[in-house]
Formats: sequence, C-alpha cells, structure tokens
Amino acid sequence: MKRSNNTAILVFANSAKTEMQIKPILKGDILFDQLTQETLQKVKRTGLPYFHISDQEQEGKTFGERFTKAIQTVFENGFEHIITIGNDTPQLSTAHLLQASNALETGKTVLGPSMDGGFYLMGIHKANFDQETFKRLPWQRFSLFNRISTLLDKTDNLLYQLPVLNDIDTIEDVKRLASFKKSISSTVLQLLRALIRQGKILPIIVASALVKILLQQPYNKGSPLLLHS
Repeated sequence: MKRSNNTAILVFANSAKTEMQIKPILKGDILFDQLTQETLQKVKRTGLPYFHISDQEQEGKTFGERFTKAIQTVFENGFEHIITIGNDTPQLSTAHLLQASNALETGKTVLGPSMDGGFYLMGIHKANFDQETFKRLPWQRFSLFNRISTLLDKTDNLLYQLPVLNDIDTIEDVKRLASFKKSISSTVLQLLRALIRQGKILPIIVASALVKILLQQPYNKGSPLLLHS
C-alpha cells in the first residue's frame, strides 16, 4: 500500500550518553544504543519519511521547549501530520506506527499511553498544534497522559488510542520488560537480562570489597564500656 507523503515520523531520542545522565540504569548505554537502532529500523519499514532529532540537534532549555521545537521543525518541512516517538519503548512495533498513520489519515489524533502515565507515541495534525500550549504541558510527569488527552479531546478530531506499553526509565522497568518474550527482540531481551544479573552481582562485589578493606585495617577493640558508675 502506498503511504501518504503528508505524514512524517519524528524520532525524538537522546544519545545513549545523555540517556545515562538522566536515567539511573547502570551500564545501560549499550541497551539504549540498541533500542535506537531497532526503533529506526521499525520506522524505516513503514515507508514513511522520518526525522531523527537527538540531543545534538535539539533546541531549548527544558524538555517541553526541545520537544515542541522539534515538532514545529517537522511541520515547517511541509508535513500535515506527525507521529512522535522516543527510543525507550522496545514493545513498539512497525504495526503500531502504521495504525497511527492510518488513524491520522482518517482525521483522528493518536495517543499510545505508557505505564508510567506518559505516552510513547503521539499522532497529531498541524492544524491542532500550538507550540506555546504544548510547551506548557506537564512533560515527564505522571499526569501528562491525562492532560494531553484532555487537550486533544478539545479538537475536532476523534482520539484513537493504541495499547498501553512499557517504556524504560528505571531498573524496575528493565525487570518488568524482561518477561515480555514475544514482543521484544532477542537482542534487547539479552541486554535486559544482563542488566538484571549485573544488578544482583554488584551488591555482592561491593560487600566483598568492603570486607577485604576492613580485614586489612589494624584491629582496635576501642575503649572499655563503663558499666557502673
């Protein structure tokens, strides 16, 4: 099926180095590199034009400023509809992207809610996008999905909702996603499980090192306790 040239995908994703500064996942850089590669592969399979805007190209001081500026940039390139995604939702598929594209072409707006109260995908029309309004939304907060749903409901377009998926922000998300064997690639699954094993081993290594340090210290039983006055 021939895809519309009026719709573009925006992959708004930080580099692995920047992700590691934001998300407390020790040694997760290899994982985020792989997630970005797989996300771009899924995007390319849609046949839609796409933009990958990483932290090196983003403009603005806050997340909201950077994200809305990136959306505006895509619209300024002549597109009427845009699908925005990140790189931290390994369950996201090409089919989800095509569903969003089809919904946009029939006049709907689209949201893919994530488990943490945000969204992993948003599909909007140029006519519904106001940069200042979007900039003021509670980005990276639990209330984001409800707020943006309310905003999109006020437009003349019906809201099409994709399935709820898990994204990766913490080691707890890594543990949760490691059980989804069918919807995640084998490579990402291996990386998730390696991070979990590492999380179990590290405390043992730290404790062992601490014991060695203590054993190397000269023994000092300290002053006797005064039991009677």
